[in-house]
Amino acid sequence: MRAHNMRWIKIENQEQAEKALAQIGVHTEGIPNLKGEALTRVIKLENVPSAIALTLKQEMQLLGGDAAVKRELFVNGDKNTDTDVLLMGSNKELRMLIGRLKEQPLNLKEIAESLHKTLTSLEKSPVRNLGCRGINLELGRKTLIMGILNVTPDSFSDGGKFALLENALTQAAKLIEEGADILDIGAESSRPGYIPVSAEEEWSRLEPVLKELIPACKIPISVDTQKAEIAEKALLLGAHIVNDIWGLQKDPKMIKVVAGTGASIIIMHNKENTRYENIMGEVLSFLEQSIESALQHGVEEDHIVIDPGIGFGKTPEQNMEVISRLDELKVLGFPILLGVSRKSVIGKTLNLPVHERLEPTIALGALGVTSGADILRVHDVYENKKAVLMVDQIVRRKRGEDYEGK
Repeated sequence: MRAHNMRWIKIENQEQAEKALAQIGVHTEGIPNLKGEALTRVIKLENVPSAIALTLKQEMQLLGGDAAVKRELFVNGDKNTDTDVLLMGSNKELRMLIGRLKEQPLNLKEIAESLHKTLTSLEKSPVRNLGCRGINLELGRKTLIMGILNVTPDSFSDGGKFALLENALTQAAKLIEEGADILDIGAESSRPGYIPVSAEEEWSRLEPVLKELIPACKIPISVDTQKAEIAEKALLLGAHIVNDIWGLQKDPKMIKVVAGTGASIIIMHNKENTRYENIMGEVLSFLEQSIESALQHGVEEDHIVIDPGIGFGKTPEQNMEVISRLDELKVLGFPILLGVSRKSVIGKTLNLPVHERLEPTIALGALGVTSGADILRVHDVYENKKAVLMVDQIVRRKRGEDYEGK
């Protein structure tokens, strides 16, 4: 039997730390000092010069935490190599480290600034607005559902069912009725092995649908395109969001087209091949580069969403790795969209045809929400909506708030 009902308490942010301290009766004046100690973090830095790595270790130890570096720095006395570093300490210790690094003779200011940015991003309120040209979507209180409408003749999932205008409009109405918060309309297939189409062909499929839906819909319309020319035309018609599967890094004109319009941009990770040395590090680096470009061009912070790009430039095993570590994307401080609906990662993992992938889609989506996904991009709105309504009852509630007890 566990002495005194000993157990582990999961504390992920300062609000939860405050609640845990208040529940045991800590004086209100003492909570601000203790909450930083109750919240612990492990922060990873990559390719750090040995001298800086050893300084980080020394400083963390002086503050009461620690830093892990590779053994060669001590065993072989190898002081001329880079190493990854794990900073391990309480939130309070890490904040104190920032101040100390700014006073060091070595060039540690950049690390101090990055650490400050990282901790601040992790502490951002989950409740925020996504600006969509006059329509504001509230994120954080519930998981939003983006309904997929493919108006292509060669879609991997619905085989051209909605290529005709009448069918597309009927499906759009169905998705909205089932509870879609956003409609994502694409006119060029991006399935594995897809054949690219010209901008003229893509626009001929897309234009009639947008002209009908944009004036009539009360929810934001997202255009799924990798071509700046298509994005520009869609925005001129009044589209609210551009969903770029190349995250602003394929068509150099894309960011200039979106900037200044008030539209939101979904920045997705992608790659031409599946070779990675450090998959999460590379995904984060890609997304951060695109975010910085967007901000430099004048896109507002509350107009950016990030997407890890499940099914793009990744093997099934790599896709699973990214999904299992989705919460690492929180370090960027932006809302996360997850698109796993009916994708080949499900088919290849479970040997299932497209029409039998609903339940695995729901399972992966639920896992994504528990790891920080704010938006799920799905084909089957009704079923996924029901699932996230249940998941949100657990994920979005404030633990310890709705009951009396410990």
